[in-house]
Amino acid sequence: MFSVTVRDHMMIAHSFRGEVFGPAQQLHGATFLVDATFRRAELDADGIVVDIALASEELKAIVGQFNLRNLDEDPTLAGMNTTTEVLAKVIADRLAERATSGALGAGGPELAGITVTLHESHIAWASYERSL
Repeated sequence: MFSVTVRDHMMIAHSFRGEVFGPAQQLHGATFLVDATFRRAELDADGIVVDIALASEELKAIVGQFNLRNLDEDPTLAGMNTTTEVLAKVIADRLAERATSGALGAGGPELAGITVTLHESHIAWASYERSL
């Protein structure tokens, strides 16, 4: 399996519901390093997994929807605890939609999967991996 990873970042505010979150139930901020990895079994005729420039642009556009915002106020996230794991899935799902629509170029619909990893710090991160 071949893969290409692109990276961006976002700074968000949010709060969680549930006693398990302790003080994080209060509004707080987080800065995430966001990695998106695109996979396919065979390279295309040009020898690439996906157009890196397009993948970077699409990741930046998706991350830009959340950057410098309070996620508690985002109607597309209503009812969700926007944990690192949940945000990784949301971003992966949005990238998958863009891949299958052709926004990542001709190679997008040929991808086998996408993994999104959100790094909360140098010692903690979470990922979501999905097939296409």
